Amino acid sequence: MPRIVFFITLLFITVNNSMASDLAREKRLHDEIVDSIMDGDPVLLKANNHSFLSIHMESTTEEPNGGVIILHGRGLHPNWETVVQPLRIALPEYGWDTLSLQMPVLPKDTKYYDYVPIFPEAAPRIDAAIQYLKQKGLKNIILIAHSCGAHMAMHWLEEKSDKQLTAYVGIGTGATDYKQPMLRSFPYAKMTIPILDIYGSEDYKAVINLAPQRLKLITKAGHPQSKQQMIPAADHYYAKGNKEMIKAISDWLNNLK
Repeated sequence: MPRIVFFITLLFITVNNSMASDLAREKRLHDEIVDSIMDGDPVLLKANNHSFLSIHMESTTEEPNGGVIILHGRGLHPNWETVVQPLRIALPEYGWDTLSLQMPVLPKDTKYYDYVPIFPEAAPRIDAAIQYLKQKGLKNIILIAHSCGAHMAMHWLEEKSDKQLTAYVGIGTGATDYKQPMLRSFPYAKMTIPILDIYGSEDYKAVINLAPQRLKLITKAGHPQSKQQMIPAADHYYAKGNKEMIKAISDWLNNLK
């Protein structure tokens, strides 16, 4: 996107969309899922004087490798049945505590450009999650983000850097909406930690088309353990390919040095 168009678009969004996250909808999501959590424990964390739901699950190994923070996609919740729930339940078997977060949400049918102004609301939640895991004595902190959660994670990475993390995993990164291209580039080139970029062979067109750009930036960053991996037959929501996605991530995490 040309620079002048970027700034005009960003100004339009800032002026015309003063929308804050929908806390009433977030409460409804909390009430709908909290009693159905079978694996792990619901934990209320606080960010900006707002308590939000997270789900913590301890590693099944005697000595955990560290803690994994998981961010869901647009308008979803921390126990979402594909991507999020399978990851948060499976990774403890590989030696990782997991902490899945409720991210800021908006009313249904809102689009990417509607969400851009609330990306900053995600940052204090990520900070709170990091502190929670550190208080548990976990030193290696991994951030895993899917879809819109990846947009929120990238905003946080641009604002805070990656110094508090050991590694970053993006799943389905670059998903937007029709005629709503990304407003900022991927921050990968400036990152110092290893990056795993996961996407499906049947993913959204934007995610697939931007894969070469993401790989170029990852390569430019130069970390020898960074990689990009395509999951065959998987779509954006991993109705197929969940097991393969989990294996790819767990293998990569447990090979980190």
